[in-house]
Amino acid sequence: MPVLTRLIPSPVVVDIRPGALDDLAGVLADQRICSSTGKLAIAISGGSGAVLRERLMPSLGGAEWFEVGGGTLDDAIKLGEDIRKSGRYDAVVGLGGGKIIDCAKFAAARVGLPLVAVATNLSHDGLCSPVATLDNDAGRGSYGVPNPIAVVIDLDVIREAPVRFVRSGIGDALSNISAIRDWELAARERGEDIDGLAAAMARQAGEAVLRHPGGVGDDGFLQVLAEGLVLTGIAMSISGDSRPASGACHEINHAFDLLFPKRAASHGEQCGLGAAFAMHLRGAREESAFMAQVLRRHGLPVLPEEIGFTVDEFVKVVEFAPQTRPGRYTILEHLDLSTDQIRDAYADYAKAIGS
Repeated sequence: MPVLTRLIPSPVVVDIRPGALDDLAGVLADQRICSSTGKLAIAISGGSGAVLRERLMPSLGGAEWFEVGGGTLDDAIKLGEDIRKSGRYDAVVGLGGGKIIDCAKFAAARVGLPLVAVATNLSHDGLCSPVATLDNDAGRGSYGVPNPIAVVIDLDVIREAPVRFVRSGIGDALSNISAIRDWELAARERGEDIDGLAAAMARQAGEAVLRHPGGVGDDGFLQVLAEGLVLTGIAMSISGDSRPASGACHEINHAFDLLFPKRAASHGEQCGLGAAFAMHLRGAREESAFMAQVLRRHGLPVLPEEIGFTVDEFVKVVEFAPQTRPGRYTILEHLDLSTDQIRDAYADYAKAIGS
């Protein structure tokens, strides 16, 4: 009988620990990432990136630095053009938060170079995903790109970032649990194929964060969260789309962004709230209550008023949410609730988790 295997798209290097940034030059010298010339194009923001540039320049003397204006499609296209005009490089390094890394991912794909993601916060699972999320003229778009060839996360740097970024990452990681339940629902009701490995990785990443007793200031907890976000990105690469990490939770998040673009909270805050509510909708009341309890323990919202929205606005968000991902089947599409039914379900949810 033949032995069947498959190749899993994943980084060749994943370095997550305190002090990892001090060894970045060694990671970039790995010839699986760079050739012997070691010429790098490093994308940074004008804020924290500029500070880190001063710290890293002595050890990365051959690198050229490119400041990225923001997180738009135009910014990413300009970065790619600037890199192409400036010369030949072995790799692109995205050094910063999600916007910088997503711009660097897109630019690296356009110029045909590998991308090294050096994350300075843990706000969402995009740091290792095959997707670049960029603002465009129509709102916000997701663009397919190769996985990063290496991921470096210095937990000392993570602790220096505002705590809201870590909280956002927690909400995004926990939403995996709801997303996988939606995937399983789609398999039962619509015959959608599930990639068992991708589902297992994403679910366990979420469960590890959900059940870890530590908090946002603990290295042990930050290690689990960072690893969970990386594993989620790899799970999306395995499945070929965002299914392992995106269900009703993310539909609700997208609806917040589209309906209230100037008032929307962070990605992870909205996803965490959406996940807890979606778990309640599917009848998993104890799981929903426990998820809400953990979200509260980490300082995340579980009710819309905690991020500045009324009940009526939240009902509008949930009603609109299925339109954000046409063709995706989740508990929202399955129940197809009317406005009054959503309102009643929310009242029951708020009572069940203790408002």
